[in-house]
Amino acid sequence: MGTKAELLNGKQYAAAIKEEVAQRVERLKSETGIKPCLVVVRVGADPASEVYVNSKVRTAQDLGITSEHRHMPAETSEDELLAVVLELNEREDVDGILVQLPLPKGINESRILEALDPQKDVDGFHPVNAGRLSQGEPALVPCTPAGIIDMLKRAEVQLSGADAVVVGRSNIVGKPMALLLIRESATVTVCHSRTKDLAGVCSRADLLIAAVGVPGLITADFIKPGAVVIDVGMNQLEDPEEAKGFFPDDQLAKRLRTIEKRGSTLVGDVNAKAAMEKASLFTPVPGGVGLLTVAMLMKNTVEAAIKRRATRGAANSGG
Repeated sequence: MGTKAELLNGKQYAAAIKEEVAQRVERLKSETGIKPCLVVVRVGADPASEVYVNSKVRTAQDLGITSEHRHMPAETSEDELLAVVLELNEREDVDGILVQLPLPKGINESRILEALDPQKDVDGFHPVNAGRLSQGEPALVPCTPAGIIDMLKRAEVQLSGADAVVVGRSNIVGKPMALLLIRESATVTVCHSRTKDLAGVCSRADLLIAAVGVPGLITADFIKPGAVVIDVGMNQLEDPEEAKGFFPDDQLAKRLRTIEKRGSTLVGDVNAKAAMEKASLFTPVPGGVGLLTVAMLMKNTVEAAIKRRATRGAANSGG
């Protein structure tokens, strides 16, 4: 069977979101004097975290958002990090706080995240924001699932009434993804490692979202012909022989060269060859969902600035 799926270009959709954010930031500055500010806190020297944080800080600056990078040494204690979070909570000029995960061993991530001011929690991980999302109330929403919904709407994918399956139940992607789809009136099934007949459940989906962290878990048997398949996975594939069954013919040579040169290539949770043959729309890895996450972080920062400062203004006026 030949390749037929249309690729959802994450770069294109992320660029559209960022352009809208930049215009909104400019209007805020000129009309209200509000200058959104994002502070990213990183602890330790994890190479991947450094790349992610630098990307976030650079993107914020490009869009006119004031940004700070607080880099703390790996030996930072939980109490020291907590003190920084509490300090940033109190700063009136800070609208968004992001603590880059993972944190070094010995630091309780939940304690740190729960200490954040929910109005400044631009990652959307605070229990208050999670609770508001579950009740259908306005909230700061985790960036990856929010970006997926934004992309699907821009691509004019019918969500209302759709049979949607989410594979993965993490607090970062799976659970909020399911809640956002319910908000859009989709019929949602959440699957996980103990789901019986996972392939059978997935193969009924009009919209299949894979966010489980298992390379190539979603094969042809999981995909309904014509389904929209969203791949959130970020995994490394090292075996050239395995790669031969993973990628469409037009991608294979490039991927094999990457494995030879770097020792691995980046893959998702979905077998790309199968998705390209059976799906109608498919997000590639890389080049798909990952690019939306930073764009939505910037959107959340602006939303936080508007709502937080409006709330503060009402309080100061006695309203």
